[in-house]
Amino acid sequence: MTDVLAAVAAERTELAAVLRELSADDWDRMTLCEGWRVRELVAHIVMPYRYSTLRVVAELLRSRGNFQRMADRTARADAAELTPEQLVRTLEDNIHHLWKPPGSGYDAALSHDVIHGLDLTIALGIDRQVPLDRLGLVLAGTTPKHLKYFGVNLDGVQLRATDLDWTFGTGRPVTGSAQDLLMVICGRTLPAGHLAGPDAERFTTA
Repeated sequence: MTDVLAAVAAERTELAAVLRELSADDWDRMTLCEGWRVRELVAHIVMPYRYSTLRVVAELLRSRGNFQRMADRTARADAAELTPEQLVRTLEDNIHHLWKPPGSGYDAALSHDVIHGLDLTIALGIDRQVPLDRLGLVLAGTTPKHLKYFGVNLDGVQLRATDLDWTFGTGRPVTGSAQDLLMVICGRTLPAGHLAGPDAERFTTA
């Protein structure tokens, strides 16, 4: 647990540093999270630090129990209310916050931060490489259930990392960095050039 908590704190620290370097225009650029600009994405990342358990339950009830609907609605509302400075400051003030997704462990909190950080950096073309030890912790939790949650179809494909001893699935290889393949299994569509293999276009833009 100590190693995972240290990884969470490091990931949040590094993401906050990236956010500090963004221009005003960058905050209105789109991320890999469909429909979310940088400001909505960061509002979502810091939501657990701002919302009490009771408020989360109330917001969930307002969304008729649909977590995805609640997450989208609250991210948009918070992005409209909070300035980029307030959003970054909230992240910086909660580097060591012990939040974890309900029913999950701190490895899930690490996954949440790593994935959403990549949603931002890949979309904006920022050359940030998540350390391989963190990626290994996140990818270790990959299961068919994970793919089903994100609606990912890997039929006939094996994902094969070029910088980490990690593969997933069976079939013709699609190769790429571990962090790019992480985004594939999370249902993201990557910019062209991030993956290689005869089926790479299934997971990238034209």
